[in-house]
Amino acid sequence: MNLAFRSSRISGFRPRSTAAATPKPLHVNSRRGVTPPASATPFSGMFNARDSVIASAGADYSSIAAGSPMPDNYDKDLPDTAGKRRSGVIVHPSSLPGPYGIGEIGPESKNLLDWMTNAGLTIWQILPMVPPDPMFYSPYSGTDANCGNPLLISIDELMRDGLLEANEHPARVPVGDVDFAAVAAEKMPKLQCAAGRLLVDPKFAELKKEMTAWREAHAWVEDSAMFEVARNLDGLNTMAWWDWPEDLRFRKPEALLAFAEEHKEKIDEWIALQFLFDRQWLALRIVGDMPIYVGGHSSDVWANQALFELDPETCAPSLVSGVPPDAFSETGQLWGSPLYRWDAHKAEGYAWWISRLGRAMELFDEYRIDHFRGFAGYWAVEATAETAMGGKWMKGPGVELFDAMKEKTGAVPILAEDLGVITTDVVELREAIGAPGMVVLQFAWGGGPGNVHLPHNHYENCFVYPGTHDNETAVGWFKDSATDSDKESIVKYLKTDGRDIAWDFINSCMLSSAGTCVILMQDVMRLDNSARINTPGKAEGNWAWRMGDSGVWHQLSKEANDLQMLAEKSYRLPKISTLGGLNQPRCLVTRKDRGRQTLIGAEGLEWWLVVWQMAPKEEFKPKSSSKQVLNAPKGGKAKDAKRAEAKAKKADKAGGGGLTTKK
Repeated sequence: MNLAFRSSRISGFRPRSTAAATPKPLHVNSRRGVTPPASATPFSGMFNARDSVIASAGADYSSIAAGSPMPDNYDKDLPDTAGKRRSGVIVHPSSLPGPYGIGEIGPESKNLLDWMTNAGLTIWQILPMVPPDPMFYSPYSGTDANCGNPLLISIDELMRDGLLEANEHPARVPVGDVDFAAVAAEKMPKLQCAAGRLLVDPKFAELKKEMTAWREAHAWVEDSAMFEVARNLDGLNTMAWWDWPEDLRFRKPEALLAFAEEHKEKIDEWIALQFLFDRQWLALRIVGDMPIYVGGHSSDVWANQALFELDPETCAPSLVSGVPPDAFSETGQLWGSPLYRWDAHKAEGYAWWISRLGRAMELFDEYRIDHFRGFAGYWAVEATAETAMGGKWMKGPGVELFDAMKEKTGAVPILAEDLGVITTDVVELREAIGAPGMVVLQFAWGGGPGNVHLPHNHYENCFVYPGTHDNETAVGWFKDSATDSDKESIVKYLKTDGRDIAWDFINSCMLSSAGTCVILMQDVMRLDNSARINTPGKAEGNWAWRMGDSGVWHQLSKEANDLQMLAEKSYRLPKISTLGGLNQPRCLVTRKDRGRQTLIGAEGLEWWLVVWQMAPKEEFKPKSSSKQVLNAPKGGKAKDAKRAEAKAKKADKAGGGGLTTKK
């Protein structure tokens, strides 16, 4: 779970298993291949919580008595710091290029991964992937915490699999901001057609067997499908579920059985769509995003009413979530999600949370928990309140919840979003479970030299961002919101004139002591606030930004090269295993030497991989697939790599500075 993604879909995905399993981490080393990481811990605490282990292959010397001789190879047992520093980008799949009005988890995801590889980035962070609320399309207020958003399913992949004919794609539209309602109206019928074909066409009998096995392994999808069908029925589609007829609202068994029988076709269709979403998505593994709360009008609350603060008579929420007045809103933020009944969760051993965590671990290598501070103390507001100002602080479950999750799952691979009002108990909880926190450079320019967001106060076990999806872009903030005092501080501290503020911030964050640096794609592209994806406290007009058409990757080639050089400079280039078992980090970088592209520091298979990755396609084309190359230590490709290494050394002796690509 310590690195960004799997890439089996890139070379032709076939589902690895229909059952959920704890994913094993893989490092991306080339455009098409993956290989197991030499070290699976990017920084302490990510996997083992309070029992965290230092990322080192060192021997245990505790049994040797003081004054006794150390082993002969003692001076060779050096700390392995490679692979602990990483960098990446935030961009939601809906923001990617694509012809159907919204980005998808298809070919453009591959293009993003290719671009990231060239940029030396190993983290792709996204927003929640859940079906968004149907009014404002916020991914933080979804209709189901476990389901995927079907609008992100790749049409091209469905056509490739034969589930859609070549002429059955949605209308192609120029790339612009997402019009979610228009996309849903155009795309959902096509998706339903593909799901129906999977369910009834004998040609897909084997795939249907896989779907059946997937359905049996994901019991939660039954309630999800019933809720999805019910909320879209005429007569119910204008109501919250707590206003539904009593038999359905209170989930009386006979009513649920009758509903499932009556709407079997639509229920099966939704489940087929979720299977197809998983089939495409599980080819990639990234840093996900989990909101601490779930939407009120969701299958999660409807199917687990005893676990939420609801009115016992009407089932409507009685206490809802929010935060007190802050930098984003003078009246606070009233989110409106029903709060948890933590006593009920404790009574059932936190089983609902353990199930939710298991699903997140199936979908993501790591995941950010939004509003982590709510596990220590949370802001509770009466459901009838107009603003969040009149709320009160309530105690959260604390470390007990994470102990229960760790006992069942063996790992709690989270990033704690600890922004806003952070009291001492929040810091103590995050440190107790070993989770990395967050620092944001935009928040650094006030409060004096002790401000935790200033680079000299950063710490290793954290993620640093120039800005997050909730912030203005760096260019927009500097232009529209930064005070004269802020600008003066930035100019002095960063030693800049502010003319390229986005990359001034990127450079500072990459050089930070923080273990992981993640950059908003809009900041990579130097965009202003017209590209802002979310404004907290504002319901409408969010989540729609897109980065452009497919040509954007070529347009960003210089930025990719600059990021790679910056990653090398800041020791964040990915670590790549070698044929000889060596752990030689940062061994492959490019430079301009005598007007030619040169690869330096080559060593065995590492050289082979990056030559293939970075050289023009017509110049280096291994005859076998990258998977074969990566599995070649005992075979002929290992010899090929060693021969290539020998040529590189010969060229270096001749004064060429390394192997130079042909012209």
